[in-house]
Amino acid sequence: MTPAHDFPEPTNTEAIRVIGRFEAGRGIPDAMRSDVRMLGMLLGQVLREAGGDELFDDVERLRLATIQAYDEETSGAFERAASIAESFTVARADEVARAFTCYFHLVNLAEEHQRVRVLRERAGQPASSSGSGTPGRTADTVATAYAQLRTEVGDEEARRRLAGLRFHPVFTAHPTEARRRAVSSSIRRLSELLTQHDAASEGGAEQHRAHRRMLEEIETLWRTAPLRSQKPSPTDEVRTVMGVFDETLFTTVPHVYRRIDDALRGEDSGSSAPIVPAFVRIGSWVGGDRDGNPFVTASVTREASQIAADHVLRGLERALDRIGRTLTLAADDTPPSAEVTSLWERFAAAEPEVAAELATRSPDEPHRRVLLSLARRVAATRHGDGAQPYSRPEELLADLRAVQSSLADAGAKRHAFGGVQHLIWQVETYGFHLTELEVRQHSQVHAKALAELESGEAVSAQTEEVLEVFRVIAEIQRDRGLRAAGRYVVSFTQAASDLANVHRLARHALGDDVPVLDVVPLFETFADLQAAPEILAEVVTFPEFRERMAATGNRLEVMLGYSDSSKDVGPVAANLALYEAQEKIARWAQESEIELTLFHGRGGALGRGGGPANSAILAQPPHSVDGRFKLTEQGEVIFARYGEPAIAMRHIDQVAAATLLASSPSEEQRTSSAAARYAEVAAIMDSTSRARFFSLVKADGFASWFATVTPMEEIGLLALGSRPARRGLSVESLEDLRAIPWVFAWTQARINLAGWFGLGTALEAVGDAELLTEAYREWPLLRTMIDNVAMSLAKTDERIARQYLALGDRDDLATLVLDELALTREWVIRLTGGKGLLENKPVLQRAVELRSPYVDALSLLQLRALRALRSADETAGGSGADAEQQRLLLLSVSGVAAGLQNTG
Repeated sequence: MTPAHDFPEPTNTEAIRVIGRFEAGRGIPDAMRSDVRMLGMLLGQVLREAGGDELFDDVERLRLATIQAYDEETSGAFERAASIAESFTVARADEVARAFTCYFHLVNLAEEHQRVRVLRERAGQPASSSGSGTPGRTADTVATAYAQLRTEVGDEEARRRLAGLRFHPVFTAHPTEARRRAVSSSIRRLSELLTQHDAASEGGAEQHRAHRRMLEEIETLWRTAPLRSQKPSPTDEVRTVMGVFDETLFTTVPHVYRRIDDALRGEDSGSSAPIVPAFVRIGSWVGGDRDGNPFVTASVTREASQIAADHVLRGLERALDRIGRTLTLAADDTPPSAEVTSLWERFAAAEPEVAAELATRSPDEPHRRVLLSLARRVAATRHGDGAQPYSRPEELLADLRAVQSSLADAGAKRHAFGGVQHLIWQVETYGFHLTELEVRQHSQVHAKALAELESGEAVSAQTEEVLEVFRVIAEIQRDRGLRAAGRYVVSFTQAASDLANVHRLARHALGDDVPVLDVVPLFETFADLQAAPEILAEVVTFPEFRERMAATGNRLEVMLGYSDSSKDVGPVAANLALYEAQEKIARWAQESEIELTLFHGRGGALGRGGGPANSAILAQPPHSVDGRFKLTEQGEVIFARYGEPAIAMRHIDQVAAATLLASSPSEEQRTSSAAARYAEVAAIMDSTSRARFFSLVKADGFASWFATVTPMEEIGLLALGSRPARRGLSVESLEDLRAIPWVFAWTQARINLAGWFGLGTALEAVGDAELLTEAYREWPLLRTMIDNVAMSLAKTDERIARQYLALGDRDDLATLVLDELALTREWVIRLTGGKGLLENKPVLQRAVELRSPYVDALSLLQLRALRALRSADETAGGSGADAEQQRLLLLSVSGVAAGLQNTG
């Protein structure tokens, strides 16, 4: 490699010109550019104070070089950037990697802040002149979807469909969030300071104060160790997810309902009963998903439920107390109903001292007294003491509805359908459990446990643990209601007997006193997806399933795995297989008069079914949604979508709108007719993409080559999550590797192969550019697939990919990857239009391009560490690795994850 000193250093003036031109060329809004520059200058000040001008200059040299290499196509610019990265000592490379990682956190923060700024500006726009009396709105809101439904199916049917709307994200603890919780907390504090800075007068004392505190917080970010010293426990993961509820979701979701009701009903909203139901349900696998995670035990599941219950009961207690304090309505003007009077009398009899205190604080304010008494009862429920704890959330709901009716009858309708309605929505959404905790276990674990139990011999500790899970589910249901736990997901469902085994094990654990179970099949591989309809047809004949479906209105839930199917046959064939499976399952359910909910096991990364959820919903087959959408939300996606209130509200509104609209006659006609029209195209794409994928992953020595050309093995050393990264001690084949590190490793190598490989060959096999352009325009499934691939390709970098692929000494496999990359890029650009990727999505293009040169810098640092580690393995016979180089590699992994944002 050419040494760094062979390339002339640019002058300061030239550096400023290059960086300024790069930023201007990205089309960054002025406010966001100002934020990025301010935060970058503060980081620069921290770097100077911490490491001197030399550290700052080294960071700037690499930054300028990667920008030149990315933006100018300057002769030798990429080589110069790589040479600079190689020239650092390991200690300096460590500091530079940390600096770039901090920069990504700040850019991500500025971009999120800009999104919030835009959302608030839109919210302040005047009402549209739609003639409906509803406020102004964008095209992808529930209000607009409802208006379209009314046009197509009439008022009564639209109202019925709105009442049945359900959005059910399920949070999971898969290790794709590379940030420590301490780093996330620091970024959240910075976000608050940035908001304060915006609100302060230019140059005033408050702005100066916010500026000073931001500097302090960025120093905290710099000095906080970026890598966890040890893996989080499952309980740590539970508490991390709870932070999203405490800071955002508990209070935000009712505001979503209110905003939609405002849009639908205008001035009537808040003064009469809402028409918007509490349509959000939050699920969780955190502390319940034991498939491949030996650290998730029955006791962990019990503790996860207890932690969630404590959080929601605290939240309800505070909300009741806060709203209760505002109900200073005198009895003369707002007399209580007989039911509310009775509520107070019962409480006073049970808790005379507390009642006397409340009566003194709320003289002649009966509704205030009662709501404050309900807060005391919720506190008693949380502590497990007191004379009147609630036994289930339905009791609290009944009391709140009594207060609401009393207020409405007394003429205080805005109080009845304002704050009290928010309380009702919170209880309807979260109950006393907060998250609907789901258990997941592998079908083979069940089979092994049953074989032991029925052999008559002593059972193993693992089998006893399997049985204990059912006892914990029963305990949770007794304490917190049926919604608190009961869904049991069976991974790798390959036969109806895999589902029946769950009920057999429950009887082994508890005899006839089994908990209520909704057993959910998870179809993951290509073969299992194809077999799904036949398996389901058999399952619903089992007595346990018939009994449960009769009790729930003939409801059935089926989960589809995206990540393993993609790893199994490649992303193109997997997407087509998933569509076909959904189509067949939905048709069978409709013919059988079953209310089907399809549960989508989508990850954050594109190779795991990621991408914009609302466009994916509208690409689903007819009757596969029917107003209900459930999906997994993983790792960094949880915080990106739900960590900031304005963004969370927008996301929920968008997904709910698509869920409502997907079942409209026009959308169903569009998807079904397009699927029929392009069936031959789909068949060609399926067979050719699969063959191309197999030519790579089934090649001799592929697994070891993959482990060499990516940091796959090293990723396993990162303390990202409690779950092991692979199923065995080593990776001898693709089947040994979990889908998450499969995607994560390709992403780190800047190849992103899991998201696109095979698409170029598939499109080339069809060959008709005019037909494919028409299909891209008319066929939602193809459009979603290609748009997602465009984003995946935009985050690749062929120059850096070549460096990783060269580590493997397999020119045949490297050439196969690079040829497919070029072919896929060519076809995607041809179909989406323009001269480059994402030209039809300028905001997304800006976000990717703004980060890419800085990600390149970290990738170059990662490559130097990876080469050193590979070289050490060869010379020492694989006996060990340089600790400094290993730390540098892990730091770069964390930084690249921050820069690319969706990693696994």
